[in-house]
Amino acid sequence: MLPTHRVLIVTAVAAEADSVAGGLASAGPGEGESPLPGGFSLRRHARADVLVAGVGPAAAAAATATALACAPAPYALVVSAGIAGGFAPHAPLGAVVVADAVVGADLGAQTPEGYLPVDALGFGRSAHPVAGELVARISGALADAGRPCAVGPVLTVSTVTGTAERAAELAARHPGAVAEAMEGFGVAEAAAAFGLPVVEVRAVSNAVGPRDRAAWRIGEALAALRDTFGVLDRSVFPDAVDPAPGTAAPGTASPLTTPVPAPVESESPS
Repeated sequence: MLPTHRVLIVTAVAAEADSVAGGLASAGPGEGESPLPGGFSLRRHARADVLVAGVGPAAAAAATATALACAPAPYALVVSAGIAGGFAPHAPLGAVVVADAVVGADLGAQTPEGYLPVDALGFGRSAHPVAGELVARISGALADAGRPCAVGPVLTVSTVTGTAERAAELAARHPGAVAEAMEGFGVAEAAAAFGLPVVEVRAVSNAVGPRDRAAWRIGEALAALRDTFGVLDRSVFPDAVDPAPGTAAPGTASPLTTPVPAPVESESPS
């Protein structure tokens, strides 16, 4: 009999995983840990598994791909989760953000004419759109629970923004961006390789711009992350569970699964 479809939640560090797991625990105690190759492990809960992947898009992609490859049955959904820097005025401190696109914001080239994303260079893609139905389901569940969220592109960078100039450049290049973090694009690349939908959900601990550690609110953001995943585990993740375990074939879509288009290849690199 096949296992039910589950949700894979990927965080960078243990503190984020602890907060996510705290929210999932509202549905009952965890089910222990399952080891994975590479020294990773999954914290298992009723409807979701939580993975600590490490910091940055490369670590996130490697860990996520490992978990997906080792899964006994396909996951229904992959979620990149954690805390993030928020772009003012869209996402103030303590806000929750939901990505409508997961963007590799520094994957490209600097030219005399400005920045070119990797797509324009003819090599792959720099963004993963999130299905509108999934965004609406998550944002609606949070609003119904009294925790409205900011929806927009969430940017993945390998170097965290630390100046007003860099923040302004990113905001101009990605209108409506709500947050910046370091793992989402790597998680999304791995999910796409397995044909799975992905979304990024984060809580804002600091503003994108000049580094001001005294103004950071990491504790508040982690608490918001815990509450957010408590809501999602009660109202969204149940839809990811196969209602008739053992009757679905491997790869069968769950209600949260949407087709992932194949990447469009450029005719030739520029």
